[in-house]
Amino acid sequence: MRAFITSSLLFLPIAAFSASDPDSSFYKHAAEAGISEVELGQLAEAKGAKQNVRDFAAMMVKDHGAANDKLKSIAAGKGIDLPTSASLGEMATKTKLNMLSANSFDAGYIKSQLKAHRQAIALFSKEATSGRDAEAKAFASATLPTLKTHLEAIRGIASGAGISEAQKSNGASAGAS
Repeated sequence: MRAFITSSLLFLPIAAFSASDPDSSFYKHAAEAGISEVELGQLAEAKGAKQNVRDFAAMMVKDHGAANDKLKSIAAGKGIDLPTSASLGEMATKTKLNMLSANSFDAGYIKSQLKAHRQAIALFSKEATSGRDAEAKAFASATLPTLKTHLEAIRGIASGAGISEAQKSNGASAGAS
């Protein structure tokens, strides 16, 4: 019983911090999505069948890698510990994509990127308009144009591959980018 009370008391400050910091969710989800984008990009650079898919993947590694570094810098300055891995859902997407080959991989990756970038734009838009942390808000605002460019690029690739945004991703979907 004493151990339960002690462990409960140790948890309270963490719970209080999370509840008092409305931007903590943004930091967590942005970090996880950014990590996922880099990992999926590296996978697509290696497994992509079409050059435009590999080129898009290289852009994801470069752009999301740079955004991840910026987010880490902001978080470090505030003493915020960011996740060091993608979310469980994003890891599942990577596992599913890794089992695919050639054109099946390309289609799955394209679909996952459509979904991930729509989610990322929603996350970053919300932070840019209603975040309370000035640096997180500025980071979100500065990153949004790049995310929108990525969405337009993957929409073009999807269109060329005959993939509509309305198509379901057959389980190979990622979280926010």
